[in-house]
Amino acid sequence: MRFRRKSAEVPETVEDSSEPQEEQVGPWDVDEMPAPPEGVERVDLGSLLILPSSGHELRLQVEESSGDVQAVLMAGPDGALELRAFAAPRHGDLWSEVRPQIAADMARRGGTATEQEGAFGTELHCELTRTLEDGRTAKQHSRILGINGSRWLLRATLIGAPARGGEGVAAWEDLVRTVVVRRGEGPMPVGEPLPLSLPENARRVERRGTTT
Repeated sequence: MRFRRKSAEVPETVEDSSEPQEEQVGPWDVDEMPAPPEGVERVDLGSLLILPSSGHELRLQVEESSGDVQAVLMAGPDGALELRAFAAPRHGDLWSEVRPQIAADMARRGGTATEQEGAFGTELHCELTRTLEDGRTAKQHSRILGINGSRWLLRATLIGAPARGGEGVAAWEDLVRTVVVRRGEGPMPVGEPLPLSLPENARRVERRGTTT
């Protein structure tokens, strides 16, 4: 940036040390979340606040025996996004500690889990052979993302076509960026799932223990 004094023949150069600020993107902590688009309200599920998305159905995975909500599912025609949040230390990288545990569990179940770098850092690409109701077997693909936040860890799992890549993956990743996590102020053991709750207008679907 140059400033020219009227009484001087040689211009004086002043260095502008300011750097452009990197644009912040989600997932968001509840204390930092941006306002939703006009006319749209986030669905309050306790520890997760979800922005409705056209073409995706919001479902809740409910434990039949206890009635507790276990996870949030955004389902589309070609796959799904499963969301869970966990308590984490204020400083640290819980996702780096959890990844080997997830990979070991996948191996015990006869599957594979390989680390790859993605839009949110290191992630797990998993493959598991499952037996269908008619006795046939099929490969199930999943892609597990881990995002460390402010005393929380968001685990986002892409299932089906979004886990295999392709042109539509970016739209699913954008869904992850809209998620808001509410950690709460009380103490919690590291790794404890953050509690989810049913919205007032939830409709219970009996099959597969899922509520929408």
